[in-house]
Amino acid sequence: MTGQNKPSDTRSTPQIRKATLEDSDAIADLIAASARGLGRDDYPPEEIEAALGGVWGVDTQLIRDGTYFLVYLDDQLAACGGWSYRQTLFGSDGEAERDPAELDPATDAARIRAFFVHPDFARRGIGSLLLDVCEQQARKAGFRALSLGATLPGQKLYAVRGFVAGEPIDHTLGNGRTTRVIPMTKVLSD
Repeated sequence: MTGQNKPSDTRSTPQIRKATLEDSDAIADLIAASARGLGRDDYPPEEIEAALGGVWGVDTQLIRDGTYFLVYLDDQLAACGGWSYRQTLFGSDGEAERDPAELDPATDAARIRAFFVHPDFARRGIGSLLLDVCEQQARKAGFRALSLGATLPGQKLYAVRGFVAGEPIDHTLGNGRTTRVIPMTKVLSD
């Protein structure tokens, strides 16, 4: 399967698999395409580029934990995203404020992390499909709630899927720039 994307008009069945470290370059390319294509209505170009330099990027901890997934459609990488049993709410390997401590499923919310859809595959239900997989995996691990730090375009999907927004956070990107992150939570039903 290739990491290259081109528009696809067919409605084939999405294929989901766990990401490996060898997928890192393809994931980085997908994140950049998603941020630039789907984020342009919510963020100025300078903010997108600054975020791609740090907060929006590959998180190899998720890959090593086996909780990060890739979705292929028509043999093309269409989306990526995962869940985590660690403290870090959002951010890539480039973020300094990461906390790898494990969460307690009895008292903590699992994290939904690093969801990005390639613009060529947007609004086709792929994000929802991936979210279903992550919710099921977190539930299977004993978690009863989920939390995440949403991008402005991402919060729309999460709100439709039952997540409730908290007070926005202006996350520092460096060079005097910030980006808005929306903390969101969801209680998992039995």
